[in-house]
Amino acid sequence: MKLLLAEDDPMIGSSLVQGLKQAGFAADWVRDGREARSAVHAGGYALLLLDLGLPGLDGVALLRELRRDQIDIPVLVITARDTVTDKIAGLNLGADDYLTKPFDLNELIARIHALLRRLGGRAQSHMCLGGLCLNPLTRETTLDDKPLSLSQREFSLLEALLQKPGAVLSREQLEDRLYGWGEEVASNAVEVHLHNLRRKLGADWIRNVRGVGYKLAEPAAPADAAAPTRQ
Repeated sequence: MKLLLAEDDPMIGSSLVQGLKQAGFAADWVRDGREARSAVHAGGYALLLLDLGLPGLDGVALLRELRRDQIDIPVLVITARDTVTDKIAGLNLGADDYLTKPFDLNELIARIHALLRRLGGRAQSHMCLGGLCLNPLTRETTLDDKPLSLSQREFSLLEALLQKPGAVLSREQLEDRLYGWGEEVASNAVEVHLHNLRRKLGADWIRNVRGVGYKLAEPAAPADAAAPTRQ
């Protein structure tokens, strides 16, 4: 899942990008409000982490502009402005959550998951399809109650497919979920990860829709070996 980080402090930005990556997120980092506006309009982000004290175009003005233009990207404000008045103003402008600096990275990750879960209409942290369950918060995956060992890329790929079971995602859309700016992507990277997932899940879980992309679907139950005989 890809996030956009708008933060002008190089030390904070660098550590957040690393922390988000370790938590399984791809994160693009911009340091200016105008860059953030362009990136949001380009699309492809599940959530915007927005510092209010940005140069060029401050976060308050950017948030006001996005909501005025009916751009509904979820926004989690991360800022040193910690008064109740600041928090109320940010939430009233359309922020979905508000976290003041300094904060613990684990709290930020938990808030991101809670926000995405709430906006996705899910009460539980885990996502399931049949006997396949994935928990984005704990990074655990099980199939028929047995744990699966997945790489970070495999987990992120499965999470993208499991968010909307049956929906077809193109290779480009899956690449966009897995990789941030500046990351080198081999031409067959997604196919390699899909091959490894099929090997661990079973070939019938991930289906190729020729010329379109890939989708996750629960395999059909095996037919009875023999039809019952009539007496």
